[in-house]
Amino acid sequence: MLGTVVNTLAIAGGSLIGLMFRGRIPVAYHQTVLHAIGLAVMLIGITSALKSGDILLIIFSLAIGSVAGEYIGIEKWLEKLGSWLNTRLSKSENEITRGFVTASLLYCVGSMAIVGSLESGLFGNHQTLYAKSILDGVASVIFASSLGWGVLFSAIPVLIYQGALTLSASVMKPFLTPLVVDQMSAVGGLLILAIGINLLELKKINVGNMLPAIFVPMIYFAIKTFFMTL
Repeated sequence: MLGTVVNTLAIAGGSLIGLMFRGRIPVAYHQTVLHAIGLAVMLIGITSALKSGDILLIIFSLAIGSVAGEYIGIEKWLEKLGSWLNTRLSKSENEITRGFVTASLLYCVGSMAIVGSLESGLFGNHQTLYAKSILDGVASVIFASSLGWGVLFSAIPVLIYQGALTLSASVMKPFLTPLVVDQMSAVGGLLILAIGINLLELKKINVGNMLPAIFVPMIYFAIKTFFMTL
């Protein structure tokens, strides 16, 4: 859990630094910075998505995972939590919600979050999460200066999500082949691409409801292995 704790603290620390610049950036610059971040996020997503050579599995994962996420209502729960924080800490409607949901998803769906958490749980190797902590800390400075307090509270879902992955890594170990991890990272890359589209305000995509798609390749491999051993 050490890697996840460090990552959580890096996001919180970066957010606090970013909040010091909140309100000091002119509106025109604020919008331009957000669009620049959106473009960078899309590039990261495309790069990760290209790791997979099995397009059909990616399509299958996104379809099944999105249906599951829509049924659970993950995006709705994230927005509810953001709105709850918003009513208690901000006078501006949805000021905290947008930053909270956007940052939470971005920090959770990337390949470094998945691979780093699994390495931490399986081998006690926190190096990937340490590297992610540096990147997330820097990103938090930029996000918090543009999106406000919500980015700070995104550290909470990161702690829960990555912590859960770390603690359950030993159970998932038999199914986490390099090929499966690549497929999971590719699906995560497409979700990051969708976050970039949201930041550019091109189209509102409920990325939170697609989160289960990341784990469909692992489930598919587990089922396939089971039937092959019969």
